[in-house]
Amino acid sequence: MGNCIPVSPSVLESKSSLDLLEIMSNYSYDDVNMTSLDYDAAPCHNEYCPLFQRVAPIFLAITCAVAALGTGALLVALAKWPHAWGWPQSRALVGQLAVGMGLFAGLLPPVAVGIGQGWRLGTGLCRVTHLLWHWSLFAQGLLVGSGSCSTAWCRWDPRSRRLAVAVWAGALLLATPAALASGTGAASETSCIGRNVDILSPAYLLHLALCLCLFLLLPAVLLVATLAAPWLRTGWEPGISVSWLFFGLWMPYSVGLAVDFLLHARLLQPTCSTFEHFDYVLGLSEGLGVLHCCLGPTALLAARLCHRRAGTRGSC
Repeated sequence: MGNCIPVSPSVLESKSSLDLLEIMSNYSYDDVNMTSLDYDAAPCHNEYCPLFQRVAPIFLAITCAVAALGTGALLVALAKWPHAWGWPQSRALVGQLAVGMGLFAGLLPPVAVGIGQGWRLGTGLCRVTHLLWHWSLFAQGLLVGSGSCSTAWCRWDPRSRRLAVAVWAGALLLATPAALASGTGAASETSCIGRNVDILSPAYLLHLALCLCLFLLLPAVLLVATLAAPWLRTGWEPGISVSWLFFGLWMPYSVGLAVDFLLHARLLQPTCSTFEHFDYVLGLSEGLGVLHCCLGPTALLAARLCHRRAGTRGSC
């Protein structure tokens, strides 16, 4: 989250003086935890990393616990009342979303431990973690997108099963550049980071393009299509629109990734204020996205409860 590589507490207490442009040229605010520099005659301080290492493990642990309870309750509801799930929240679609959120939540404990104590599982498992992380996200995005523009998930039949295989296989393929761009970076302790390659490397550029397409372009295209085609709006309240919580939570992070790329590629001029505050914005936006795994199950259950109380089950 943000541009911080977690390090040991002894490093967090150290201070160093580096020029902002030197930091930017090395593509790293990461190992600068308390930096004082003279930029336009004003000292610039980036204190994001110490805060990140203190707060992130607790945040991820709480999020994982809440997500486990919510996803468990959602799976129980799907199993106990299979006929209560009608379109647009069909059992086939919601079940797959639950699997995606559960997979994502299951990755939070090792990530939290890696942030707090250093990543000790090696480069291979670091890349596998990022592969599974983005596999879950891309699969959920494709599921929400496909459920917003068709009734393919209305029934669990051979057609929907083939689509499910295509969605999950395609999401795994789309997540591969994220794994290739990730790796372990050594500060005083090894850390598992999302970008261990140059900002202009093909793997990272492809990963960035895929994130922007899925989290920004896809919902924008679907929104325009929905406004242009009235028949797509029929199931939106409170059904498909609840699934769009996923896009709403991850859009800010996608914008943050785009700005981060522009800064590191020198297409935007870095300033002292940017240096001091951007890491917080990027970290908070990713934290907002992470919340989808605990807010999503609750929102889906609440929407289905509203449907039942209204006496509408939905139909295809």
